[in-house]
Amino acid sequence: MLLLPQTNQLRALHTVIRDKNASARDFEVYSRRIIRLLLEAGLDLLPFEKREVTTPVGETYHGLEFTPRVCGVSVVRAGESMEAELRNMVPGIRIGKILIQRDKRTKQPELFYKHLPDDIGSSHVLLLEPMLATGGSALAALDVLRDAGVPEENVVLINFLASPTGLERVSDAAPDMKIVTSSVEDGMNEHAFMVPGIGDFGDRFFGTVPTVAS
Repeated sequence: MLLLPQTNQLRALHTVIRDKNASARDFEVYSRRIIRLLLEAGLDLLPFEKREVTTPVGETYHGLEFTPRVCGVSVVRAGESMEAELRNMVPGIRIGKILIQRDKRTKQPELFYKHLPDDIGSSHVLLLEPMLATGGSALAALDVLRDAGVPEENVVLINFLASPTGLERVSDAAPDMKIVTSSVEDGMNEHAFMVPGIGDFGDRFFGTVPTVAS
C-alpha cells in the first residue's frame, strides 16, 4: 500500500472537503486536486519502456515512456469522479465500468453491470474506487477483472479514503494488487461509514444530496 505523503497541502485539501459545510463546487474542485495526486502516484507504479528522443539542441535524451497497454476501470458511481482527471492525464485511455451494489438483505456486494475492453486481460489496470471501507466492493471488482484475465499484479487500486479493516482485508485477499490512497482513517462507525470520514463521496462529488452551503 502506498500512502500519499501527508504534506500540509494535502491536509489542507482534506480539511476543505471533509467539512460538512463545504459547497458542492468546493468539494468537487478540491477533490479533483487530490485525485490528480493519486493518479500521478498510481501511474508511477506502472511499467515503463526505454525511449530516446533528440532534444532541440541536437542531443539525445535517454528517457522513458508509459506502457501502451493501460486502461482505467471505474466502480460506478463514485469511481466515475476520477475518470475526467485520468483522461486529461492520459489522452485516449480506455475506461471500463463495473457496477456493484450491496444487497440490503445479505449485506454482500452484488454485480449488476460490467463493460470492459475486449483485450483487458493483457493490460495494466487502474481500478478507480474512492472508498475502501469494508473492502467488499473492491474485492468484487477485482474478481470481475480476474475473470476477464487480468493478473492481480497488473492492477493498481486508486483509492481516496481507506479504513484499516478494509486495507487488511483487501491486502490479505489480493496481496499482489497495489493500492494508492490519500488517507488511512481511524476506523468505521456502526453504519460502516469511515471516521473521521467524508460522507458519501459519490453523492457529494456529483451534487446529488443537499449540502448546508449549497
